[in-house]
Amino acid sequence: MRHQSDERHELRMNTVENDGIETGATPKRPLARALTARHIRFMALGSAIGTGLFYGSSAAIQAAGPAVLLAYMIAGAAVFMVMRALGEMTVRHPVTGSFGQFANRYLGARWGFITGWTYAFEMIVVAIADVTAFGVYMGFWYPDVARWVWIVAVILFIAAINLLGVRAFGELEFWLALVKVTAIIAMIAGGIAIIIFGFGNQSPDASGIGALFNPATGGFFPMGIEGVIASFAIVVFAFGGIEIIGITAGEAQDPKRVIPKAINSVPLRILLFYVGALAVIMMLAPWNTITGDASPFVSIFDGLGIPAAPHILNFVVITAALSAINSDVFGAGRMIFGLAEQGQAPRVFLRVSGNGVPWATVALMVAALAVGAWMNAVIPEDVFLVIASIATFATVWVWIMIVCSHISMKRDIARGGRSASEFPVPLWPFASWATLGFLVFVLGVLGWFESTRVALIVGAVWLALLLLAYRFAVGSAGKRRAELVDETTALEVQPGRQTPEVKGTSRD
Repeated sequence: MRHQSDERHELRMNTVENDGIETGATPKRPLARALTARHIRFMALGSAIGTGLFYGSSAAIQAAGPAVLLAYMIAGAAVFMVMRALGEMTVRHPVTGSFGQFANRYLGARWGFITGWTYAFEMIVVAIADVTAFGVYMGFWYPDVARWVWIVAVILFIAAINLLGVRAFGELEFWLALVKVTAIIAMIAGGIAIIIFGFGNQSPDASGIGALFNPATGGFFPMGIEGVIASFAIVVFAFGGIEIIGITAGEAQDPKRVIPKAINSVPLRILLFYVGALAVIMMLAPWNTITGDASPFVSIFDGLGIPAAPHILNFVVITAALSAINSDVFGAGRMIFGLAEQGQAPRVFLRVSGNGVPWATVALMVAALAVGAWMNAVIPEDVFLVIASIATFATVWVWIMIVCSHISMKRDIARGGRSASEFPVPLWPFASWATLGFLVFVLGVLGWFESTRVALIVGAVWLALLLLAYRFAVGSAGKRRAELVDETTALEVQPGRQTPEVKGTSRD
């Protein structure tokens, strides 16, 4: 069954050369379907639980104080709805390009082009943020070594990993992600034990749950509601990367089974890890003592007088960074592969190695990460906030396109009398529209605060450049809506209506 559907997962595009970007074509060597449910779950965890938690959480705590927990819960609920929308579309159309191809089909070729390249841009920027954090973590052990040295080393390491077969990649990503998930659980449990039994060098201002509401540090809302709003820029960045679940559909062994399971479990687990871990941190030390000089996990346990804990945790966050960078490179590469299939990226990115790896996309990502090494050599102090803000814009834009594509698909299903979805979004349509409103609000937040306004400016310039590229660089075949096979089972056609394959060739 799986083998019968492999070819149907690919876009049915003609191979035509034109004066711009060449049209895509199904590659001679298809991507290998070797990722299991275990791989996909931990890849999503590995991509989303990384820099945002272990490093960026300090900035979020400083922006909102203990109320940052509320920001994570609100953002987590929105992320879950985004993932459910992505899941409904992925089960219907399990293709490699995922939401880039969904936007192409349901919103038009122009929006598919913008969505796909913005996601690739997001992963590149996030990966640069992750390699930046990796350099910071290594500075904990080797403060006299320049940060960029470590960044160059990790880039070469990640390049080697991503040239392995996808099953080997998935297996390695599973173990990397398992390390940090286990460490987070142990940290939460150990932190709770410290709070209950009172050992260690706890601050007198940190006495368990009461520390979250301590008047001496400003209470639960020390920065007011404005602080919670300001924290959304970093909080949303922390969840970025979870949409990689959709990207894995083209290489999943049984996407109809594993994708829904991953989507239902991973977002809630991530939310639990974020809220639980940060709550424990702020119970162990006053929130206003948690700075961005180092990971809060390392600095807190260092202050508790546990000799080996800082080094153990630094190893964990280094592993977390490696896992996140690994997933970033994978996600961007597969999206660009999907764009090439649609004729919206150069055909060189369709080249696949003998073990099923699109090696040209890996080479592009390595070159992009080299920019991160240069930035850390030139502006090491400011690079993280700038990168995180830009990544937040790209992340939110991609999520908006996912929700909009899903809304358009639901309308298309209703108009065409197509069968009901096998994995429908709950609380449709109210939750979907509420999620869309929240995401648009977050974009407004980026422009409201001076520290993050650069993200909105860079984002606007990026979108303008993409529109120009679409106009002048994409050939005619790349401006046709994608043809996606509807793989919904048990079709129930309304009387008097046909159930068409999802296709269309109208120009955008």
